[in-house]
Amino acid sequence: MELQNLVKDALNALYHHPDDAVRMEADRFLQKFQKTLDAWQVADNLLHDSTSNLETLIFCSQTLRSKVQRDFEELPSEAFRPLRNSLNNLLREFHKGAPKVRTQISIAVAALAVHVPAEDWGDGGIVNWLRDEMNSHPEYIPGFLELLTVLPEEVFNYKIAARPERRRQFEKELTSQMEVALNILTACLNINELKEQVLEAFASWLRLKHGIPGSILASHPLVLTALSSLNSEFVSEAAVNVISELIHYTTSRESGGVQVQMPLIQVIVPQVMNLKAQLRDSSKDEEDVKAIARLFADMGDSYVDLIATGSDESKLIVQALLEVAAHPEYYIASMTFNFWHSLQVTLTRRDSYISLGNESSIEAEQNRRLHIFRPAYESLVSLVSFRIQYPRDYQDLSYEDLKEFKQTRYAVADVLIDAASVLGGDAALRILYMKLDEAAACCQNEESEWRPAEAALFGIQAISSYVSVVEAEVMPKVMGRLLKLPQHPQLLQTVCFTIGAYSKWLDAASGGLSILPSVIDVLMNGLAKSEDSAAAAALAFRQICDDCRLKLCGCLEGLFHIYHRAVNGEGTLKVCAEDSLHLVEALSKVISELPPDQAKRALEALCLPVVSPLQEVLSQAPEMLNNRPARDFTVHIDRFGYIFRYVTHAEAVADAIQRLWPIFKAIFELRAWDMRTMESICRACKYAVRTSGRCMGTTIGEMLEKIQELFKQHHQPCFLYLSSEVIKIFGSDPLCADYLRNLIESLFQHTTRILTSIQEFTSRPDIADDCFLLASRCIRYCPHLFIPSAAFPALVDCSLIGITVQHREASNSILTFLSDIFDHANSTEGAIYSPIRDTVIIPRGPSMTRVLIAALTGAIPSSRLENVTYALLSLSRTYGAQSVEWARGSVSLIPLTAVTEVERARFLQALADAAAGVSVNSLSVPLEELSDVCRRNRTVMEIVQGALRPT
Repeated sequence: MELQNLVKDALNALYHHPDDAVRMEADRFLQKFQKTLDAWQVADNLLHDSTSNLETLIFCSQTLRSKVQRDFEELPSEAFRPLRNSLNNLLREFHKGAPKVRTQISIAVAALAVHVPAEDWGDGGIVNWLRDEMNSHPEYIPGFLELLTVLPEEVFNYKIAARPERRRQFEKELTSQMEVALNILTACLNINELKEQVLEAFASWLRLKHGIPGSILASHPLVLTALSSLNSEFVSEAAVNVISELIHYTTSRESGGVQVQMPLIQVIVPQVMNLKAQLRDSSKDEEDVKAIARLFADMGDSYVDLIATGSDESKLIVQALLEVAAHPEYYIASMTFNFWHSLQVTLTRRDSYISLGNESSIEAEQNRRLHIFRPAYESLVSLVSFRIQYPRDYQDLSYEDLKEFKQTRYAVADVLIDAASVLGGDAALRILYMKLDEAAACCQNEESEWRPAEAALFGIQAISSYVSVVEAEVMPKVMGRLLKLPQHPQLLQTVCFTIGAYSKWLDAASGGLSILPSVIDVLMNGLAKSEDSAAAAALAFRQICDDCRLKLCGCLEGLFHIYHRAVNGEGTLKVCAEDSLHLVEALSKVISELPPDQAKRALEALCLPVVSPLQEVLSQAPEMLNNRPARDFTVHIDRFGYIFRYVTHAEAVADAIQRLWPIFKAIFELRAWDMRTMESICRACKYAVRTSGRCMGTTIGEMLEKIQELFKQHHQPCFLYLSSEVIKIFGSDPLCADYLRNLIESLFQHTTRILTSIQEFTSRPDIADDCFLLASRCIRYCPHLFIPSAAFPALVDCSLIGITVQHREASNSILTFLSDIFDHANSTEGAIYSPIRDTVIIPRGPSMTRVLIAALTGAIPSSRLENVTYALLSLSRTYGAQSVEWARGSVSLIPLTAVTEVERARFLQALADAAAGVSVNSLSVPLEELSDVCRRNRTVMEIVQGALRPT
C-alpha cells in the first residue's frame, strides 16, 4: 500500500508540481519503478482501484502493457492465468472507460497471447477464447473488438520480448483462426454503431496477408460492407482502410498474387472507379477527397504491372490518376508520384518484356506501350510543372515553409524526370520550352514577373540528363532565351544552374564555342549578384570546364582572371571560400588537357594565389601563429587539395608538391596540435600521393618521416588516414619496403599503447577507426610487411579490447579488420602466411569467439549485426571445426533460461555449415535469431553479457 501511495504522489508531482527539479525527480522515480518486480502488482491494484484518477490509470495501464511485452519472463509460470483473468476483468471494466486505458489493456492481452502458446492459453487459443467471451458477455463487445483489432498487429510488434520461433508460431495460430475472426466481425456488423470499429478490425486482420481466395473475399459481407460504405455521403475512413488493405492484399505473395485474387480485383476496381467524379466535386469535404485519392494511388501502385499492359481498363485508371495529380492541393496530388515513377520503370525496363523472347518482339511491345502512355505523361508534365513556381510571398516564408517548398520542387523534378524517361528528353524539353517562351515574353526586366520563367527553367534543368547532346531544334532557343533573361537573384541562380546542367550540350553543339563567351558573361554576373547565384555560377563553371575543357584550353588567360578574383576575394564577386573550390576544380580540369610543359607552367600559376597568403601567415611569429584560427590555414590548404586531386599530370603535381614541401612541412611542425589544420593538410597530401604516385621521389620519404615523428607527439588520426593512402599506392613496391615497414611498426606501436582499454577506445574512437582501416589496407596491399611484423599480434590483441566500442565507425573498422584477416587466409596469396597467422589467431581463438558472440548478443547495437555475423562466419570458414568448438565453449556459458538447447544447436550448426564451406550469405538467419533471443529484453541481455564477460 505504501508503494502505491508513493506512485500516486510521484504522478501528482510529475503533472502538477511547479518546481522542475521536483518533476524530474518524480519522473526518475517512476521510470525506476516500472523496471521493478513490484510494478506488476502495484499497477494491477491501482487499475482496479476505483479512486484512481485518469493520470494514474493511464500510467498504470502503460506500465502493465510494457511489463507484459518486455518482462513476462519475470513471472512464474503459474502467474499466467491470474494475470489473464485480471486483464480480462480490466478490459470489461473499461469497455466504456477512457479509450487510452482500454487500448493499453488490449495491447497487454494481445502481448500475453504472443508469449503464451495456444495450448497453454486454453479454450482453443485466444481467438476462440475471445469469441466465447463475446458470446457470453455481449455487453462488453466494444472492448473485445478493440482487442480483436490489435491482436494481429502484435505479430509485427518487436517490442514484445518473444523468441523468434514463438513469434512465428503466434502468426500461424492467428492465420489458422482467420475464419473464426472474420465470423466474429461479420456477426458484429449487425450492431450498426460498431460498423466503423468492425471495419478497422477487418483491415487489421487483412495485414496478416493470409491466403483467402479472391472468390471468397469478393462476396464476403465484410468486403461488401466496406465497398458500400464508399458510396455514403461521408466517406468512411475505416472503409477506405479496408479497401486499401484489400488492394495490397491482392498483390501480396502470401495471398497467391494477382491471378488468384482476380475475382476480388474485378469487384474492387469498378467500385473505386465509380468514385472518380468525386475528385472534382467542390462540395466534397477535403478529407473525403484525400481518402478517395489514396485509393486511386493504392490501385496505381499495386496494379502497375497490369496497368502497364496498356489495356482499355488501365487507361481509365491512368486518367483517374491524372485527375488526382491535377488536384490543387499538393499533398493530394503527390500521392500519385510514386505510381508515375513505378509505371515509368516498368515501361522502360527491359526485364518487363523478357518473357517475349526475341529482341524484335521486345522492341515492338515496348514501343507499343510507350506510345499508349505518351499522352498521359505529356499531360503530366503540364499538370505538375506549375507546382515548382515560387509563391508570391516567398520572401516572407519561414525557414520550415521554404524548406518544404524546396522539397516540393525536388519531388516534382523527379516526376518530370520520369516523364522524360517515357517521352524522351527532347519531347519533354519541347513542352517545357513552350512554357519558358510564354513566360520569357512577359519577363523583360528585373521588375517584371520572373517566377513563371524561373519555374520553366527549373523544369528544363531537371531533365537535362535526358536531353540529347545533339538536340538542335529547341536547345539553341533555350540558350538564347536564358542568356537574355533579367538578372533577378532567384532567376539568375536558376539560369546558372541550367547552364551548368547543359554543359555537355554546350560542348557537343555546333554553335557551342560561339556562345561560350556569352555564357561566361552570364556566369560572371551570377558570381557578382548574390551569394546564392554565386554558388550556382561557381558550380556551373566547374561543369563547363569539365565538359568543355578542350574548347577552353585557349581561354586560360580569361579563366585565370576569374579565378584570381574569386580566390583573392577581389572586386565585387560574392563567392564564399567553399564555393571557390568549384573554380579551383574547374581550372584544374582544363589544365589537365594541356601538354605536359604547358600544364606544369599553368599549375604553377594555379598555385601562386594559394601560396602567397599561406607564406604571409607563416611569416608571423610562432606565438601569433598559435593564436590564428584553423580556417586561416584550411581555406588555402583545401585549394591545394583540389589542385592535386583534379590536375591529372603526375609529374607536374609531383614537382609542385616538391616545391611546396617546405611550406607543408612548416605547417605540419607549427600546427601539429590543431586537428582541423592537420586533417586539411593530410587530405591535400593524400591527393598529391594518389595523383603523383611513384613520381613523388624523395618527397614521400620526407612526408612519412614527418608524420611518424609527429604522431608520437600528437596522435592525430589523420596521420593514420594519410598513411593508408601511401600503403595503397606504394605497398607492393619493393623499393619502398624498408620505410613502409618502419612506418607500419612505428604507427601501430604507438596506437596500441594508446588503446589499452575500452575506455580509451570510447574516448578516442577516431584513432581506433583510422588505425584499423590502415591495418586492413596493410593486409590487402602489403601483407608481406604487416603479418610477419610485431605489430600484427599487438593489433589483434587491441582489436579484442575494442570490438564492443559503441562508436559505429570504429567498431565496424575493427570487425572489418578481423574479417579481412580471415578472408585473406582463404585466398591463394594468404596461404603462405598461415603458420604466422595461426600462431597469432589460434591461441586467441576462444577469447576472440567469445567477444564476437558477446557483440552479436547485445554488447553493440543491433544495427551492426551484419559485420559481426560476417566476422563470425568467416572465422568458422577459416578455422573449421576448431572454431565451432570455440563457439560451443562460449555459448555454453549462457544460462538455459536465456538461450535454449535448440537455439544453441541452431546457432552452432550455422557455424559448422560455414566451416564446411556453405556460403556465408545463406547462414546469417540463425545468427540473427540468436541475437534476437539474447536481446529480447533488458534482463536477458544483462544475463547473457554477464555470462560472456571475461572473468
